[in-house]
Amino acid sequence: MVKVRFAPSPTGFLHLGSARTALFNWLYARHAGGKFLLRVEDTDKTRSEKRFLDEILDDLKWMGLEWDDEPVFQSGRFDIYRKKAEGLLSEGKAFREGDAIIFTVGKSRQIEIDDIIHGKITFNTDEIKPQVMIKSDGSPAYNFCCVVDDAELGITHIIRGDDHLSNTPKQVLFYEALGLDLPKFAHIPLMMGQDGSKLSKRHGAVSVEEYRKEGFLPEALTNYLTLLGWNPGDDREILSREETIRLFALEDMSDVQAKFDTAKLKWINAEYIKALSAKELMPLVKKAFERSDCPFEAVPEEKALKIIDLYKVRVKTLSEFPALTECFFKDDYVIEEKGARKYLEVPDKVENVKIFAGKIREAKDFTAAELERLCRETAEEKGIKAGEIIHPTRMAVSGTTQGAGLFEMMEILGKEKVLERMDRE
Repeated sequence: MVKVRFAPSPTGFLHLGSARTALFNWLYARHAGGKFLLRVEDTDKTRSEKRFLDEILDDLKWMGLEWDDEPVFQSGRFDIYRKKAEGLLSEGKAFREGDAIIFTVGKSRQIEIDDIIHGKITFNTDEIKPQVMIKSDGSPAYNFCCVVDDAELGITHIIRGDDHLSNTPKQVLFYEALGLDLPKFAHIPLMMGQDGSKLSKRHGAVSVEEYRKEGFLPEALTNYLTLLGWNPGDDREILSREETIRLFALEDMSDVQAKFDTAKLKWINAEYIKALSAKELMPLVKKAFERSDCPFEAVPEEKALKIIDLYKVRVKTLSEFPALTECFFKDDYVIEEKGARKYLEVPDKVENVKIFAGKIREAKDFTAAELERLCRETAEEKGIKAGEIIHPTRMAVSGTTQGAGLFEMMEILGKEKVLERMDRE
């Protein structure tokens, strides 16, 4: 059975690059009908924090990357690592240096691995110094405890970033010294910023948590991360989780670095938002409003659903909803200064709004279709373009020059609220 693992260190939040590694491991396990295991590398007791671990686990669950079996914590396995190291020491394969136990590396030897993504890679042991297994403080060294754990967990494939490639020959030596079978290795090219440098905060948000708060959907984020290094063999960019699992293959992964493009991620996220119904989006949008000063509960659910349906095709992230729709939830919404000067401080345009308001006041129907008819009728009577009424009216009722269709907005706001705002300008 295929067994893979993701091994986060709880010394910080879940980085996008690490999330991508976890995703590829999870996809491979699900595609092969195997297991996706979690090993927590918390040997650094001074830097490891529970809050980081909780955040990492929560982010993985949010992304839909549920793991099989209980997580393994390295901090509770120090005795196992020491016993293994002392075994190699007694066999003459290691030596003591104070309280540390160090593995002896033979010289002038070629180590060759057949990487699933990169093909054959050769290393020379002349470039590898003696390897610490147990540090002088009693804690295990990274490469040694990883091998011990991966072997005991029965890991068949180690899928990780290219930044771990230099660790591979060192770990191969430990596998051999311990008499263990080698797993298969697949090193994923790193995810870079648009300028080709390592993805960092200067490129924008880099943790999964930041993207969650910004209003990205987990399905969109995982869809995009999957395409950074793999594709289904055609030009499709929107793929369901089920289809991705069915098609995914490590052998099809690219061996070149991928560039993270926030604009592309936003486009994919917008596509996922559009595909959801207003009812499905309701709890997500409501959560976005909790981080704003806009009272979502100020309107009935039926009206809120109409607002979401009207604007879901205009947002790229859920966090955009409050600012775009605040005029529906409160009267002290932000007024665009430039728009106000252009449309609400010009007598002729204000007069157009007043005339249109008079037509609306007399109308029996208050539907988008009827409002548009009245607007165009008013424009024709005055011998002006409909835009001369539409633009100042939009400013009057919403405080902005952009947004959804004016008449659809007015219908949702309701006749009383629309006339109140048109009359005060």
